[in-house]
Amino acid sequence: MGFYIRKSVSVGPFRFNLSKSGIGVSTGIKGFRVGSGPRGNYVHMGRGGIYFRQTLPGSQNSHEVPLRIPNNQSSDVDFVEIDSGSVSPMVDSSSSALLEEINSKSQKMLVWPWALGFSFCLFVFLAASNSPSWRYFLAAPGCIGAFIWAIYADQLRKSVVLFYDMEPHIEEAFQNLHNAFDLLRACSRVWHIQSRGDITTTYDWKVNAGAQTLVKRETINPYAGLPPYFKCNVKIPVLPAGRQRLFFFPDRILVWDSGGVGAVGFDQLDINFGEQQFIEGGGVPNDARVVDKTWRFVNKKGGPDRRFNNNQELPIVLYEAILLSSKSGVKELFQASKIGIGTKMNTAVQQMASAISRREELGSEMGYIKCPCNHCDVSIEFPADGIGQIIACPRCGMDTVLFKPSGKNSLG
Repeated sequence: MGFYIRKSVSVGPFRFNLSKSGIGVSTGIKGFRVGSGPRGNYVHMGRGGIYFRQTLPGSQNSHEVPLRIPNNQSSDVDFVEIDSGSVSPMVDSSSSALLEEINSKSQKMLVWPWALGFSFCLFVFLAASNSPSWRYFLAAPGCIGAFIWAIYADQLRKSVVLFYDMEPHIEEAFQNLHNAFDLLRACSRVWHIQSRGDITTTYDWKVNAGAQTLVKRETINPYAGLPPYFKCNVKIPVLPAGRQRLFFFPDRILVWDSGGVGAVGFDQLDINFGEQQFIEGGGVPNDARVVDKTWRFVNKKGGPDRRFNNNQELPIVLYEAILLSSKSGVKELFQASKIGIGTKMNTAVQQMASAISRREELGSEMGYIKCPCNHCDVSIEFPADGIGQIIACPRCGMDTVLFKPSGKNSLG
């Protein structure tokens, strides 16, 4: 499925428009202060890497089986959670400003529940005091108006706006990433592995179909979308992972959970994958391949234990395990019913990392220039065609005009 790059997004009364020079903002409300709205974040991805600007309008073939131990059985298996660490260490230098904005806005309290609660209390008071009907007619429009205002206020206070302007080789790599996720979404079933534990006793081995490992897992549905209160001009592939969600933006992976947001670069993400034989206690997905069978309760020799009347035969299915990890703390294990998804995802992530880091050779008319900030002593490197543009200095945050210093050579 192809992704579409929109040229505008709306946040309440604001409309953010993407043009060759960056982001423009318009509003249809007279007298509305531009500084009251959300901040627009502009990311240009192409030759020379990523330029970020803010504009202010405001495996082994071991058998595994799901945890379905009969109620009359006990288990000594110790489960170890497979989960990413805290998102706070997941920050790279290019993401710090964006993460600071996202985390600060996500911590802002919602207004609309208070407006709704006040309206409810008001009507309870009117009912308890046997108020005449005309008071209800007066209160209703005010409560409805307050509720609508609160929703708009929350959108303006909490929304993060992010525009992507991608050159062709970045678009191609991001399209390949979407294609890989489409293959994952097309699987009959995808699971997130929450925890697993090794079987260490003969009893547990017998009552769990001869499996060597038990897992706890949940079915997930990968999708294309955006985080809450997030406005972007492209749809983002998303992997639900328990309490966290992984959003694969064009320039980074955002790890989202209730405690905050972290960021991981494509070059920092490792994807390991492999075929895995799994004793399936539920229904077999229609795109999975059954490779063998076993019994729900086995004897020492691996055959059926005749002491159990309800001893049914279980299929052993070939799935694919996909582990996403990074040195900064990402560790999420997934399972797909179809083989071959992991290599597609790994290739797509590597292509994104290569496309972002690649610095294309420029002709003599194009080069890279360094100029000092207009307000501090930091040097800013930019493509030669960016002369005259106004950007926010990465150190002091002040608007600075890009220019070519006299007597300075451009960079190859």
